[in-house]
Amino acid sequence: MGDRWRLEVDRGVCISSGFCANSAPEAFRLDTARQSHPVDDEIDASEVVLAAAETCPVEAILIQMAETGDPVFPD
Repeated sequence: MGDRWRLEVDRGVCISSGFCANSAPEAFRLDTARQSHPVDDEIDASEVVLAAAETCPVEAILIQMAETGDPVFPD
């Protein structure tokens, strides 16, 4: 079994750019206020999701190892 990640979006930081939802729609959705949120709390590790977090202009996306809580992004 591969690594699992826990996703979180800091809604106080999110500026509703939509980059995450456009680049990784399987992991992120925009709500009616155009704020991002994870589709699921935990996902399989994914380069697409990591790239979405890295392109967030305000680094509002936090990724941690699900089992240990160790940071994946930002590190």
